[in-house]
Amino acid sequence: MSQPIVDYQVDQHIATITFNDPKSLNAFGTPLKNNVLKALDAAAADDQVRVIILQGSGGNFSSGGDIKEMLSEGLDKDIVSNKLKGMVEGAGEVSLKLRHVHKPIIAKLEGAVAGAGMNLALTCDFRITADNAKFVQAFVNIGLIPDAGGIYLLNQLVGTAKATELVMLGDKLKADDMARLNLVNNVVSADELDATVQALALRLSQLPSKALASMKHMFNVHAFAGLNEALDMEVEQQTMMAKTDDFIEGVSAFIEKRKPVYQGK
Repeated sequence: MSQPIVDYQVDQHIATITFNDPKSLNAFGTPLKNNVLKALDAAAADDQVRVIILQGSGGNFSSGGDIKEMLSEGLDKDIVSNKLKGMVEGAGEVSLKLRHVHKPIIAKLEGAVAGAGMNLALTCDFRITADNAKFVQAFVNIGLIPDAGGIYLLNQLVGTAKATELVMLGDKLKADDMARLNLVNNVVSADELDATVQALALRLSQLPSKALASMKHMFNVHAFAGLNEALDMEVEQQTMMAKTDDFIEGVSAFIEKRKPVYQGK
């Protein structure tokens, strides 16, 4: 019997949502997106749930957007652009949902935390990471722009100068690098990750939930008011990027495991 692509469990007022596609390193495709949204709706509607943990299976959080889905109908620019438009809209829908569920959400991070996976983690209220996690804004490496609110979130969290460096260069970051940038709340060993996240979740579950909900609402107003507009802009820009020669070269090089040669077209 096959396992669900997203696992949802509730225990001690804590809902745990697990990306469960380890073969793809929990790549964020349409089936995963749809089931994450259902799980978040379930947690939001359940008065017994006070805290949400978002995690990945198989030792990885998420490798980002599902390139196999992106290219499932070939490399025709119009087809890929239309496919990518839907995927970017879906990632944005999850980002908004993570903010609009007025319950604390903890991202439990390990292994690959890349692309849309990294940006969805940035949308959460808390980020606890294992020291083996690797973070990257991978979009530039295949000729795309960040989705799931990436540029907006990084600009809010670390400022324009560092955000520009992270998204334009696409360098990999270690957990300690993320801590230095104040992008995660805590770095622990992989062996300590489960216990650390559970301890934080239990602590939050025992605090006044209405006050926490009000705080999250206020953070949304003051720190995330422009997220919806940024997500709309991502869809517009990403749809254009998918029609460029550089994107076709970037994904072809990725598949062929070679260095891309960009022409600026």
